[in-house]
Amino acid sequence: MRHIVNPRQTSLFDPYKRVFSTLAYRHIIKGWQGVFRNVILEIMPVDTIAGEFSEREGRPTKELYSMAGLVFIMQFNDWTIDQAAEEYMINLGVQYALNLEPGGQSLSSRTLDRYLAIFRDCDIAGKVFQDVTQALVEALEKDVSQQRLDSTHVFSNMARFGRTQLMGVVVKRFLTQVHRHDVPAYEALPEELRERYTPAADRLFGDTGNDIKSQRLIRQQVAEDMLMLIQRFENTYHADRMSFKQLVRVFNEQCIVEEKRVKIKEKAGSRVLQNPSDPDATYDGLKGPGYQVQIAETCTDGDVQLITAVIPQTAAEPDCEAVLPVCRDLQETGLVPEIMLCDAAYGSDSNVQNCKAKEVELISPVNRSRRNDGKMHVDDFDIDPVTECVRQCPAGHAPLESTHDLSKGKTRSIFDGVLCKVCPNFEKCPTTGKGNRRTFHHTPAQRRNAERLRKEQTPAFRSVYYKRAGIEGTFSRIKSCLGLHRLRVRGSKSVFMALWLKLAGWNILQTAKSNTLRRKISTAIWAFCSNPIPKWLSISFFRFYYHIFNSLGICSTPAGLLIHAC
Repeated sequence: MRHIVNPRQTSLFDPYKRVFSTLAYRHIIKGWQGVFRNVILEIMPVDTIAGEFSEREGRPTKELYSMAGLVFIMQFNDWTIDQAAEEYMINLGVQYALNLEPGGQSLSSRTLDRYLAIFRDCDIAGKVFQDVTQALVEALEKDVSQQRLDSTHVFSNMARFGRTQLMGVVVKRFLTQVHRHDVPAYEALPEELRERYTPAADRLFGDTGNDIKSQRLIRQQVAEDMLMLIQRFENTYHADRMSFKQLVRVFNEQCIVEEKRVKIKEKAGSRVLQNPSDPDATYDGLKGPGYQVQIAETCTDGDVQLITAVIPQTAAEPDCEAVLPVCRDLQETGLVPEIMLCDAAYGSDSNVQNCKAKEVELISPVNRSRRNDGKMHVDDFDIDPVTECVRQCPAGHAPLESTHDLSKGKTRSIFDGVLCKVCPNFEKCPTTGKGNRRTFHHTPAQRRNAERLRKEQTPAFRSVYYKRAGIEGTFSRIKSCLGLHRLRVRGSKSVFMALWLKLAGWNILQTAKSNTLRRKISTAIWAFCSNPIPKWLSISFFRFYYHIFNSLGICSTPAGLLIHAC
């Protein structure tokens, strides 16, 4: 049976005033606990959670607003399930944030784990992040016209394996299942093979030499063992086991069979299995296995900056493909910026043009693929941006012919070969051909990138772009404060949920540092009290405003005292 208490239903006299000292009470209401209780708690997805319980049958649930809030709070405080249950029962600050009566609370780890599963299975966390961010942006009246975008790597709670150890671990896991459920089949396997995979996962092949030859030999042996096991059990009921499917997957990703002989692939790629315990994780060549998260953050004037968009991904996803998903996410929440700052990985011409179509100016350095080889390039030519035709070459010579082919998206320009041969720039010229005709090809993207490259050298570009570097500091702080570097969970659903809730929690912590909301409500109360009080205002109306005023720690002002007196 559902148990729901509307967070707007508060006591006339706050019971926490009797529990805390004056200083402690002021600290609580000015901290993240006050922000959470007065701004965030009422937008928790209680309707979705309530759908998992009967309306009238069974024992009453825990108060659903408080449980949704606890799942949220435990993520950005980086608590385990046991720690979160303990904090719920004994931490008065958490009880204040969750609008619970001080003391007398009880919660088991098993109950909390059930609510975590509801969050994970119903995909609630992404909606929570959007709702929380919109509420905080509105409360702070935050300017979102200028934002910055970047990604950071995230490790899930899994061990990191090399190729040989990974292959050995999947063999060991499958043999463990066979031994557990089919002892005759396990004992029918060669004794040498069984003994090879008897040690613990972190001690497999511990007696193998560290030289390259020994490592190659043991890897080849493991590959042959995998093929033998696949052929032996593929037509048995063991083939339906997850451990067998992972064995087949790793074999197909790491090995090939040529003329009935197993060979190890030179490169397995980045989207291969990294650990059987986390089958969703992929590999980044620079940062290793795991996940990554694309983050957009405001970088406008103000005492705090808020994260506006979060796109969790696996580690193998390229940054250049994240711009459009981030823009779509910002459009859904109504937080689309006018300017988006990113590094060169995001700055492809297609991304710039797609953002321009959405009325967003993408500012980033050009991803320079050209070498400093002393050659001339498209930016040295004078090109008409409307027709895409070349006006003249770097030496000032007009082409004999310049035609833009819309179907191919290329411009073909022909120059007089006689003039080209006597030109002092002939050795550096990118034109090609023999005889009396020299040809030069370019695309609109090359021309636009050349323009961006010229702007990149100007002080105006640097005066805007310097703010992009600030997101690196944000990454450093969220990893040290929220435990984002290595999460406590694994699997894409759990990892993505943790990322959304942790980064929504970061916005709450940032808001708690800001004086903007406090000044806003203080000004409103002063304006209200300076006017004659209409007769239709009830005492409950005064009490409502007193609760807001009191939660921000400004009840010592004349306006606060007036409301308190009412």
